Amino acid sequence: MPILGIMASSGTPRTFNVQYLVIAGGGGGGSVTDPTGGGPGGAGAGGYRCNVPGESSGRGAAAEASFAAAFNTFYSVTVGGGGAGSAANTSTNGTNGTNSTFATITSTGGGGGGGGSVNNGSAGGAGGGATWNSGGAGGAGTTAQGYDGAAPSLTARRGGGGGGAGSAGTAGATNGGAGGSGVASSISGSSVTRGGGGGGGTQAGTGGTATGGGGAGSSGSAAGIDGTAATGGGGGGGGHNGGSTSYAGGNGGAGVVILKYPDNLTVTIGAGLTGSTAAPSGGFKVTTVTAGTGNVSWT
Repeated sequence: MPILGIMASSGTPRTFNVQYLVIAGGGGGGSVTDPTGGGPGGAGAGGYRCNVPGESSGRGAAAEASFAAAFNTFYSVTVGGGGAGSAANTSTNGTNGTNSTFATITSTGGGGGGGGSVNNGSAGGAGGGATWNSGGAGGAGTTAQGYDGAAPSLTARRGGGGGGAGSAGTAGATNGGAGGSGVASSISGSSVTRGGGGGGGTQAGTGGTATGGGGAGSSGSAAGIDGTAATGGGGGGGGHNGGSTSYAGGNGGAGVVILKYPDNLTVTIGAGLTGSTAAPSGGFKVTTVTAGTGNVSWT
């Protein structure tokens, strides 16, 4: 009979179920140089994949299938970094975040926010929002990971919000476009929302809002706000002072890999990884890995 998820199978190694939350790094927000002003796009969140029963993955997908791990077996883990926001006084997209992985599970880095001469938001786990110039389009998100970034407001010159794991970014209107929402998970014991998109930047009004670890967009003489580490939040679009000066986009937040397993097991976090394991609770342990590349194994 299975005990705390452990199963014995004749002739094969014993296995046990691992619940996971794998979030990639968020993208960096955009910047513009157009002297007439306008706002760049907020960045997309890192891709969001989850197999916790009763929860969901990104873009409205159901929780993924159970993952059967074997004892004394190495499973690779990589935590994706956040993408860099565009530098001040440039017209480039923010950089995409990098992928996070656990074993065969890969979450895609978030798309960078649109910059002045590029216009379109970049595709990614969730897509980056577009800059206002020339009617750019939001970047595409990835199926079962994150939503699309938003188009800009052409008349109001507000950047579009980056996509989140829980919803698409919104187009700017009076203010910069809001970043898409994140998704809540209780894998670590309490409900935490992660995977929010970055808000769009603007010259006037206020920058687009953001939740779920996304960085808000800025207006006027301020850089976009960085996404929050360990959430995969997208960076906010930078502000523009209406003259010759623009400001940097916010950096994306690093991703995270969270693993939940029976509390009678011992995990080894290999060299190259930064992580910690919480005290047992409710029959389980939870290990959170916040940086690096390496292996984990269980005994």
